[in-house]
Amino acid sequence: MAADLLFLSDTSDIVKVLHYAEHLNASINVSVQRLMALGNSTSNRLVNENCSILAIGESSHNPDTIREAARAALASHHAFTTKRKSHIEAVIQSRRSSRAVPPTRPFVPAHVLRHISQSEHVDEEARARAARDLEHTLHLESRAKSREEETQLAAEVATLGKDAPQRSIYDAEHTSSERQLPGKLVRAEGDKAAKDKTVNEAYDNVGTVLEFYKDKFKWNSIDNKNMDVISSVHFGRQYENAFWDSEERQMVFGDGGEFLSNFTGCIDVIGHELTHAVTEHTSALDYQGQPGALNEHISDVFGIMIKQKVQDEKSQDADWLIGEDCILPGVKGVALRSIKAPGTAYDDPRFGKDPQVDNMKDYVTMYEDNGGVHIYSGIPNKAFYLAAKAFGGYSWEKAGQIWWKTMRSGKVPESSTFLQFADATVDVAKKEFGEDVAKTVRKAWDDVGVRRSI
Repeated sequence: MAADLLFLSDTSDIVKVLHYAEHLNASINVSVQRLMALGNSTSNRLVNENCSILAIGESSHNPDTIREAARAALASHHAFTTKRKSHIEAVIQSRRSSRAVPPTRPFVPAHVLRHISQSEHVDEEARARAARDLEHTLHLESRAKSREEETQLAAEVATLGKDAPQRSIYDAEHTSSERQLPGKLVRAEGDKAAKDKTVNEAYDNVGTVLEFYKDKFKWNSIDNKNMDVISSVHFGRQYENAFWDSEERQMVFGDGGEFLSNFTGCIDVIGHELTHAVTEHTSALDYQGQPGALNEHISDVFGIMIKQKVQDEKSQDADWLIGEDCILPGVKGVALRSIKAPGTAYDDPRFGKDPQVDNMKDYVTMYEDNGGVHIYSGIPNKAFYLAAKAFGGYSWEKAGQIWWKTMRSGKVPESSTFLQFADATVDVAKKEFGEDVAKTVRKAWDDVGVRRSI
């Protein structure tokens, strides 16, 4: 999944936020001092995912019903964030003795849905749908995962002795409850194509992602033990997101709405989400601050490599856009993220502006968005792009191999900083490809401001 932010233009905007936060202080534990400091130090710039929801909730372009829905979603989001952080801490402890279930991370960031739900440029119905989807997205991330150990054990038992993963595609029949998933089985591994195009896209594209990992990195399914991959399509009604459900251990696809759609047809989105699960089995990264941004970064770059493989594009010829096939006509944007030029993917009054940054000079410690995991992932994303372009050829041939072997090297701690990760990629590059390649990787990191102090 998928940065969620609002443009706070001046202190008056911060005051509005504070007034609303005070009204919902039982649900939104926001520090006035933090927000005022944030407003003073980062005025006229994108801030965080809570603010993105606020953008929808406060925008005069949106009907009252949409704004109210967005505000309710914001309260839910904060509760989710608090629970999610607690869950991550528990996961980190659990990893030391066993592998735990990763947190759910929907592809479409909360800030995008938040902005739509507050935008005065869309109709009331569209805002209501966005607010509804936002609330669900936030709920997913906050959900307590009490079944982690039994789920993991069941997954391990299910993969014993398997020589290939099995794909199963279910019809969620528009339920909005994950507890009712996966739904009705429509197509199982080896079955002929279904009448439903969405079912076939999910089946084929999940298979493409699994084949990419097996062919290019000798990795079998999500866990390298041929774990089965279950997917549910037609989740919710006009639900504008797709995500890997870490509790149910499956992919979930909405049908989309007014702004975003075609999730089953976006190979990079599916690659991004499944890579979150793969990351848990290679170098599990804490979903907070720089390690959290690295977590998002890994999903982005492996998602883009899969897309480039499908399109047979070399690094210098590719557009390096993530989610371009999900944005519907009429939205002022080309994609949901740009690996090549973070911060330029979209700029629409209904949708918000792409908040990513591409250099450490723009890095500011923040509280929201789990420390800016969607915003600052643009920094390592740009470094990967620079390295891949410098190498030439296909991105997975050299840059991809370096990043993959870094993730499996044991040199990436759960709390890894950008610099620690950069150093690890340089070490792997030198070991696998030699000194000149290592220098190229180091230069890529230097160019985005991730440098060693002299």
